[in-house]
Amino acid sequence: MDSGQDDGQHDGGPVRVALADDQGLIRAGFRALIEAEEGLEIVGEAATGREAVAVARRSHPDVMLMDIRMPDGDGLEATRDIARLGPVPRIIILTTFGLDEYIVEAIRAGAAGFLVKDTEPAELLRAIRAVHDGDALLSPPVTRQVMNLLKGQGRSSAPRSLAEITEREREVLALVGEGLNNAEIAERLYITPLTAKTHVSRIMGKLGCRDRAQLVVAAYESGLVRPGWTP
Repeated sequence: MDSGQDDGQHDGGPVRVALADDQGLIRAGFRALIEAEEGLEIVGEAATGREAVAVARRSHPDVMLMDIRMPDGDGLEATRDIARLGPVPRIIILTTFGLDEYIVEAIRAGAAGFLVKDTEPAELLRAIRAVHDGDALLSPPVTRQVMNLLKGQGRSSAPRSLAEITEREREVLALVGEGLNNAEIAERLYITPLTAKTHVSRIMGKLGCRDRAQLVVAAYESGLVRPGWTP
């Protein structure tokens, strides 16, 4: 159910949002909420995983709200496919099930964060802006659950190497792994938020991570952060 809009690559202007959910009523509710918010616009809709990939390819959204359970390719499969397109939208996984067995795999596939469908409207709007600005929707409580899920899956057979990053970048990565944002990292390390942001960007490049959500997984896989800690 693609809107068919295609403005191509763009700079400035409203944050372009696409919706992928097999329930029309859910899409209608999100659409009404988002279209009423200044600075946000809907550029595409999808009711299946395959349609979600088509919307991402055709409409070039900045952010996509992706239901994880849809027909004809679920949200996880669609996230993987979209990640192969090149410049891709920041994907927020929507679920009625909270954090489940899909969360770690979805992060690895390229999801920027997770929201349950009964999230307060103001929180949904904040989330869209946050991921558009490069943040991940992984607060410390969510991060702890991610770590526990990773623990249950076991460490990867080839733990991620941190040989390319500096000691300061290790400190920053550990704090990202705890779910801290740039301002909180800056306060903890007595640096400016801009410096913290620069460190995070460099770490992403060195470790091949697309976003902060994947950095959380990297922090665990490298052994910098372990399940059971309390930030």
